[in-house]
Amino acid sequence: MSDFHIRAATSEDARFLGDMLVEAANWNVAAARPRIAVMEDPKVSRYVAGWPRPGDFGSVAVDANGAPIGACWGRLFAANAPGYGFVATGVPELTLGVNAQWRARGVGRALLQAVARQASLAGHARVSLSVERANFAQRLYISEGYVTVESGENSDTMVRAVH
Repeated sequence: MSDFHIRAATSEDARFLGDMLVEAANWNVAAARPRIAVMEDPKVSRYVAGWPRPGDFGSVAVDANGAPIGACWGRLFAANAPGYGFVATGVPELTLGVNAQWRARGVGRALLQAVARQASLAGHARVSLSVERANFAQRLYISEGYVTVESGENSDTMVRAVH
């Protein structure tokens, strides 16, 4: 039996999604930035600004006491204002963040799978994300069927078909 469960993200989760965006941005503890620095960066904060916008979807993992411990969400970006993992108009870009003490316990995988189902139900054929190659999470993405479609200096854009 699992010590967490997954639920759909709501408008009340906006602050927590911001917390998970900071977790995702600070995956490398040696290069971690304060929350305010992450959230004031418009290239990063756009992943949660105004949550939820039309077309946004996501899931939140909560522990046995109902406290949120991780989140994954999808957001559409325009071609003239792409996110880091942008591949095409109409392809949602995912963000995944899990509290450090809950990593490597299946939370990220469960969130990715839940969001893939949400994307499919919303009529999307695929989802994308961006991950720095040194980030351990890249192995999770590969194991969940994500493939690299573009490589930058330190990061890869990955895509997965959703059914």
